Amino acid sequence: MAVLSPPTLSLLLQKTKIINFRVTTTSSSHLLLLLTPPNPSSSLTPIIALQSRIFAESGNGLASEDKKILLDKYGCDVDADEYFSQSSSKSKRRKDSKEQPRRRGGKQVQDPPEDPKPPRTTHKLLQVLGGTARRVKLLSPKGMDVRPMMEVVKGAAFDILQAAGGCPAALRPGHWLDLYSGTGSVGIEALSRGCSEVHLVEMDPWVVSDVLRPNLEETGFLDASVIHTVRVEKFFERNRGPFDYISVTPPYTQVDYGVLMRQISESSLIGENTFIVVEYALKTDMLDSCGSLVKITDRRFGRTLLAIYGPTWSQNKR
Repeated sequence: MAVLSPPTLSLLLQKTKIINFRVTTTSSSHLLLLLTPPNPSSSLTPIIALQSRIFAESGNGLASEDKKILLDKYGCDVDADEYFSQSSSKSKRRKDSKEQPRRRGGKQVQDPPEDPKPPRTTHKLLQVLGGTARRVKLLSPKGMDVRPMMEVVKGAAFDILQAAGGCPAALRPGHWLDLYSGTGSVGIEALSRGCSEVHLVEMDPWVVSDVLRPNLEETGFLDASVIHTVRVEKFFERNRGPFDYISVTPPYTQVDYGVLMRQISESSLIGENTFIVVEYALKTDMLDSCGSLVKITDRRFGRTLLAIYGPTWSQNKR
């Protein structure tokens, strides 16, 4: 690298309009001054470089005043304090930019903060309507996580089942399958009215531990109950049955009733004398039969509808 003396360089700078220069330190004790002419094809190309060794008093490099003196010495009219403060700010901005959230396609990508979910709580709004556990209060979750069957619908369903079974005062003894059981209100009502055993299918572990099981313990029916903490579809694959009664009370918007009823009709869950209770919403098409069972009633309670399927002989009883 050619090193020009200060007088020679100063004379050269006076005759040439230098529009760009860059100052950088190669170490704590070296300063590199790069001068660029206005026309890259001029006689000053390649860039004139000057490397001047200057020892700083501190290990952090040259002070701003020393840099200004050096630039003035070589004919560069520049405010060193302003220049180096700008350089320092640019360097700081580059450093800060690395700490900013990453960008994708020109848009800032940042993981949204996760809002902690409020703890789930329960209250006692339900009760057993008939039988040995009549008027016992049952737990249900606050909010809309679980939507229990309305008491007016539940009462009507059991009245119809008892009449269709030929025993208006109670249910015929048998095994009950409660799909989408939630609070267990329907299964507990069945046990209270004479059922021998109830299988409850509920996939939410919190509902099982904090709502369903406590309700069974409160009514004294825990020993007569079998809880299945699985999805209903998984329960179908186990081919359990047949059952004497099946209640179907799913969340309306999360199931396809056509698919669900077909799965039930083709499974081993139903027998020749099975009764099926289905709660569904408006604008839902329910078939007139389910396998060998026929629809014995279809009633409406506001926006809730109730369909009950049973053997053909139950129509005469009712």
